[in-house]
Parts: sequence; structure tokens; C-alpha cells
Amino acid sequence: MKRKIVIAAVTAAVLAGGTAATAVAFADDNDSEVRSSVASGHAAKVDVKEAVAAALKAVPGTATEAELDDEDGGLVWEVDVYGSDKARHDVTVDAGNGKVLGKHTDEDKADDDRDHGPKASGPARVSLDAAVDTALKARPGTVTSVDLDHDRDGRAQHWEVEVTAEDGKEHELKVDAADGRVTADRVDDDHQDRKHDDHDDPNGDHHDDRDED
Repeated sequence: MKRKIVIAAVTAAVLAGGTAATAVAFADDNDSEVRSSVASGHAAKVDVKEAVAAALKAVPGTATEAELDDEDGGLVWEVDVYGSDKARHDVTVDAGNGKVLGKHTDEDKADDDRDHGPKASGPARVSLDAAVDTALKARPGTVTSVDLDHDRDGRAQHWEVEVTAEDGKEHELKVDAADGRVTADRVDDDHQDRKHDDHDDPNGDHHDDRDED
């Protein structure tokens, strides 16, 4: 990646006494350094649709992927945009205030576009925002990842939407990119296993709750 990630120690005097705070700093293609406003472990204040809107304002085009990510201690949204310039762009958005922290052209995905032609840009009848709305209607909660999947000839097949549901479980939903139907809804077993291990459950019990069409 062309974007540089820098860990900066920032010492600030606060009313409660002087404390040292660590912030995550990013630099985009122009090496302009900015900082993430929210540390990992805290809740994102900016949801996926707000992050995508910010990314598209910085890089006009079509959003094909968005993921809430931990970048060396800072919480950010990583948004993939197929730009109006016919290039692929990665845009990093602050999960705390919605500011664009950095953007760069993704050469690997540009190569993929050349291999598969213009259809690889993933034109879908159902937009990312619409897929998010559909997934949340089916499984209320918080979206942490959205990704447009394609078949081998580059045609859009479905949106994969990951939701932390109100039941506390991580669900993976598939939303048809042509008609907007939810075609699958299952629990993310890997996530549940990690959560289970974190709690050191001595019984090792795990309930797999699947519900697919």
C-alpha cells in the first residue's frame, strides 16, 4: 500500500493531570499526515453508509466494498471505490468523525480490471446502501463489512454483508445484487469461536445458529 501508517505518541496536559496519549497517524499519496480520532476497542461513531458517502465525496464513483478495520490501534473504515476515472481507489475514513484520512490507487485491483474487462467494476442493480438497508431489515444490528462479490466473468452476483446483530452474534448475509433478495443468513462460526475462546469457557459449548434459504 502506498499509504503510510505512522504511530505517533502525543503528550497532552489534561484537567485530570498530564497523560500520554497514542494516536494513529496516516499519510496519503501526498504524504499529508492525519490522525484517527477513535482508538480501537471503542464503538464507531460513523456507520458504513456515512463512511461510504465521505469516501465517494473524496473519490467520485461506485463503492464496491467497505470494512470497519483496526489500523494499528485506530478504528477506521476502509472503502473500495471504482472511480469515475475507471481506476480502483482505497479510501480510509475516520470511524469517529467521518473525515477522509487517506486515499490511493489500488494497482492490484486495476490489474484485475484489465484481466476481466469493464464488467469487473461490478455494476450492480442493487447499490451498497440498498444492500445494507436490506440486510439490516432482515437482521437488525450494526454493519461491520460489505463486499460486492462477482462470478468468474466479472458480473456482480451478490453483496456479502456482515452484521453484529442485536442477539450479539456475527451474521453473514448475502443480498442478491440484481433483485435485492436476502439469499443467505448464517452465523459467523469463526467469530463465535474466537469470542468463545476469549471468554475461556471451560465447557467448550458452541451453538451454531444457521438459517439459509
